[in-house]
Amino acid sequence: MGHWLSGEIPGFAVVGRVNAGKSATLATLLEVDDDELLRISGTPGETTDVQPLPVRYDGEELLRFLDTPGFQQPVEAMREIQRLAGNGVPGPAAVARFVQECRARFPDEVRLLEPLVEGAGVIYVVDPCKPLRDSFLAEIEILRWTGRPRLALLNPQGEMAPELEREWRERLGTSFNLVRTFDAHEARFEERRRLLEALLQIEEHHAGHIRRVIGAMENERDARREEAAETILDFLEKALTLRVSEAIDERDRGIPSRAEKKREELGVRYFKKLAELEASCLARLLKIYRHHLIAPDIDPARHAGLDLTMAETWRKWGLSRWQLTAAGAVAGGAAGAVFDLGVGVHSLGAATVIGAFGGGTAAFFKGGALPELRIIGGGLGKIRGDGQAMVAGPPASVNFAWLLLDSMLIRHAGILARSHGRRDRQVLEVSEQESRVRVFPAERRSLFQKWFTSCLKGTPDRAKEPRVFAELVKALGEGGA
Repeated sequence: MGHWLSGEIPGFAVVGRVNAGKSATLATLLEVDDDELLRISGTPGETTDVQPLPVRYDGEELLRFLDTPGFQQPVEAMREIQRLAGNGVPGPAAVARFVQECRARFPDEVRLLEPLVEGAGVIYVVDPCKPLRDSFLAEIEILRWTGRPRLALLNPQGEMAPELEREWRERLGTSFNLVRTFDAHEARFEERRRLLEALLQIEEHHAGHIRRVIGAMENERDARREEAAETILDFLEKALTLRVSEAIDERDRGIPSRAEKKREELGVRYFKKLAELEASCLARLLKIYRHHLIAPDIDPARHAGLDLTMAETWRKWGLSRWQLTAAGAVAGGAAGAVFDLGVGVHSLGAATVIGAFGGGTAAFFKGGALPELRIIGGGLGKIRGDGQAMVAGPPASVNFAWLLLDSMLIRHAGILARSHGRRDRQVLEVSEQESRVRVFPAERRSLFQKWFTSCLKGTPDRAKEPRVFAELVKALGEGGA
């Protein structure tokens, strides 16, 4: 075996022009969004050598991709291969001779063809938004002459014109075993699996290895979903049982300004700890799905027009009123504090938890002010004034827990939708997203409500947790996730 391949491990060289999306395709397939590991650049000559990229599961290499330099002189290289073939039709022998004899004149073409001469398959990435010029036709001919299994990928870098796409497909169809569309900036799990299934169709000799990769991908997806569900449930339990206390004495109680200051400090601490819990949960989710370029919080300025103290939040996220009623919720909720935002009977103060959508709950309130935290009778919640301490948390809204869950489901979906081939930094937009918990089956809503109620009372129902976990796993896999 040669320099680039190893034993029975199937190898595929990814070739194409600069800006066609070679490296982005590999980054999406391998789930690498780190330029230190896989550089994505539109600069000519950025990839100057072949870069082996092994696919490993459980420590075993099952497949190898090879990132190659882009074609630089395809027309001239094609003519040289024709000359080396003499009067015959160019084929693998002429290509091999070209690799041996023409490195000085055609360094990039020789480098990208070396793995093919050794036996690697071909993944040819093109941008079908560009006209099919002579230089592309020369690349197609050279790759055809290698005699290796060949898959062509249409990776649009813009809006595809139907006539251009049709021309590309017709020409590629005469020289490649398969032609597929693969948008490296938008592809999700199913697209990645279909690409591997396409390799399975063109490379029967290594079918066993490729099938193992597909099976390992599916197992990894399921394992990640379960780990994400465990992470979200852990966050929900900690958030719903969160309590923050502030010591008081008779002097504090006797001076209104001091008591008010204590209330404000208590509110700041409660929301800060709540935001820390959400930030920790999001960081774990991003690690599970190998994302480094998604911000776990959002600048509040990005949510201009989204006022979480208004009834719109109640209407849009969490359960609707009739769903809450059907799930067994009671007005006033389980034991908890009342955060009065002056918005009427809905107790929308609970919606402030979505503030972690944007790097700090308090920032979403008009003027940056926290809601008023009132000391009320013990029968209505766990804020008490008994001469020793004030204890706050959680808010009493019956929708509080559902808003928490909705926020994580929406952001989990945003993480899954993010392709690793993208190199722009992104925040998890939620303002335009629709509620996910409202489409839950009634039985699931009832189950979650019972578990939420137990957590809000400070005694999570461990007997229900396995069912809650299983239903959350299902929920994370719904909606194309």
